Amino acid sequence: MESFHLTREAGGVIRLKELKGLQSTEECRWLCASSREILSAVRGLVEVRQNFISEEEEKALLKELEPGLRKKRYEFDHWDNAIHGFRETERLQWGDVCESVFRRVREVAFPKGSSLLGPVHVLDLDKAGYIKPHVDSVKFCGSTITGLSLLSDSIMRLVPENNSAEWLNLLLSRRSLYILRDDARFKYTHEILKDEESFFSGQKVPRHRRISVICRNLPG
Repeated sequence: MESFHLTREAGGVIRLKELKGLQSTEECRWLCASSREILSAVRGLVEVRQNFISEEEEKALLKELEPGLRKKRYEFDHWDNAIHGFRETERLQWGDVCESVFRRVREVAFPKGSSLLGPVHVLDLDKAGYIKPHVDSVKFCGSTITGLSLLSDSIMRLVPENNSAEWLNLLLSRRSLYILRDDARFKYTHEILKDEESFFSGQKVPRHRRISVICRNLPG
């Protein structure tokens, strides 16, 4: 299937200048899709902020997370069969460096005055792990979800529930922040691709062990 990213001459990827108003040069670094229509549909609902945290901030997060994660084994099944090869935890209290990171996350990602789900969710994917296509439940979460990507690049794929032929790939580079809002959460499946399927605009993106530090707001 063709991919709308930068340019390919005749019959393939649409030239960036033809996507004016749909995809900026910055977006081309982290977003590619199967059609103009899906790009237009998700505009403003998906975002990836590259290099959102520094190497020092990543180290601070890992220093707080690794001792607890090491006590857990990777699991290869999940209560709703959505994740393979993972271990997870939740954390309420953080040191000063990490707290400053989460303040920035709240400022850039969530509606002003929005109440966040109490503990931060931490998901550790083994190199062989992956997240299967699923749709978030409106029962447990609000309009917005964010994730800090530690240790590895990865590809998140979104597919409309009502049209499985369409797709959107997000390049979640190490130390980036992704943001999914509204219909992008509840009308699209999303997944983290296996290492062997991890390609972005035709280029291999090696998937290693990946930790995602996830914040959500409360419903309503």
